[in-house]
Amino acid sequence: MAIASPSAPSFSAPSNHLLFLHPLSIRVGPKFPSRVLDRPAITCRLNPSSDGELVYELHYSHRRRVGSFPVYVTLPEDAVGPTAQTMRRKKAMAQSFRALAAAGVEGVVMEVWWGLVEREFPRIYDWRGYLEIVLLAKRFGLKVRAMMAFHQCGSDPADPSWIPLPQWVLEEMDKDPDVAYVDRFGRRNMEYISLGCDILPILHGRSPIQAYSDLMRNFRETFRSFLGGVITGIQVGLGPGGELRYPSCSSQKLTWAWRPRELGEFQCYDKYMLASLNACAHEIGICEWEGRGPVAASDLFQNPENKEFFRDDGAWKTPYGEFFLQWYSEMLLQHGERICREAEIIFRGNEVNMSGKVAGIYWHYGTQSHPSELTSGYYNTSVRDGFLPIARMFGRYGFTLCCSCFDMRDAEEQQTNPVSKPESFLKQLLLAARVCDVPLGGENSSRNLDDESFKQVLKMSRLYSDGLETPSFSFKFVRMDKSLFEYRNWVSFTSFVRQMSNVKMFQAGLDFGGSGGDTTLSSPSAFFTGAILAS
Repeated sequence: MAIASPSAPSFSAPSNHLLFLHPLSIRVGPKFPSRVLDRPAITCRLNPSSDGELVYELHYSHRRRVGSFPVYVTLPEDAVGPTAQTMRRKKAMAQSFRALAAAGVEGVVMEVWWGLVEREFPRIYDWRGYLEIVLLAKRFGLKVRAMMAFHQCGSDPADPSWIPLPQWVLEEMDKDPDVAYVDRFGRRNMEYISLGCDILPILHGRSPIQAYSDLMRNFRETFRSFLGGVITGIQVGLGPGGELRYPSCSSQKLTWAWRPRELGEFQCYDKYMLASLNACAHEIGICEWEGRGPVAASDLFQNPENKEFFRDDGAWKTPYGEFFLQWYSEMLLQHGERICREAEIIFRGNEVNMSGKVAGIYWHYGTQSHPSELTSGYYNTSVRDGFLPIARMFGRYGFTLCCSCFDMRDAEEQQTNPVSKPESFLKQLLLAARVCDVPLGGENSSRNLDDESFKQVLKMSRLYSDGLETPSFSFKFVRMDKSLFEYRNWVSFTSFVRQMSNVKMFQAGLDFGGSGGDTTLSSPSAFFTGAILAS
């Protein structure tokens, strides 16, 4: 029996794909003023009650220097313990925060894992570990951006970074397997709750959107005294990996070296997604389009030209292909809009910058159909701009648009895959952000710390900002680990921070080595600070 889903979008009968094109000159949604606070000046003084320990204090200025792009560093995934009760490796974290502050880093990004905070029972939250991080950041004059992670971390319990969804959510998924995404082969993905049941009361009488909202609301109340001062940004998780996308292939696969061959699978075979698809097909009176997704689409490592749906003259251009891809992408867009709307209401008036992330899916960008983008939920092809609607949605709620692959180059990727174009993909996204007057947040995809990668980040950030009177751009380095503090890597990183800030690097006479003497940031003793991090 078909289940009528209230989340089904409304459609008119499909026609030529040109109807779905949107002129780049159109700007939709009101303009929101930037909520990012000014960079505080950092001063330090001796604390006589703690054997001469340096205490850092914040002093806010009224404006940021024009052309300054702040850099944030994402903390290790296991920054808090498995029960969220305490911050891990406290001594190493303090030393690392001290080094980051001295290098001129703006702040840190802490991932707030749903599976830790609300781990055992619904509406029972534990913020103690995250509170320690915020207090430590305040001590060293660093800002904090909190990333609300409503997804799974890691691939399985053997993964060192394994953080599943809350136990009580997994119990509900065991009772109703269709709460998870399903592909046409019946394979279930447990990284994130299917958006097909966004507004259905499947979690102890609450919908997933209500559960996400309740956690964000409790975060606001718990950290209210820090919002707008120490905590200046909230990134809202929107899907697997925290990104607005479907799990067309697992997040773990996206980190593997052979990912450029992955086409992905459409995630529309749980009963809630199929109910929505059936309702849309019924609405336009074409019953034969009910109950199925595209055929001849596969996640095997094949040339898209060998697949009937994805080849240049394939079924993606047919009326059915256009109908399905519009429905599939609209469902994702509605999901993002629901969460963004709730988050904007919850944090309104708290002087924090709101943001969301789009996935960097670029390894078939050089084809006509862009198959890996289509299976991820981005209806972006050679004849249709799929990122303008997303940028407009972020703009309506005053959100910053975040994306990775700022460090990647077409020429390098095409050595192994001729149709992989990360630069071209990113340029389209940058243009969408500029057209919609949306602030931009960049992120690296690899952990390659060489100078050429940092130069590429600078190049792409300036591509977005050039010609804008007051560009709003920030960069998030992913992520802090012990290799960051190794001599060569640290020299490259601090040089990059200095170039992004366009101001003199903050120099502090800190004794990182414990000898009592002054040490500069270029001294080898400065890089010992992270030696025990992640050990």
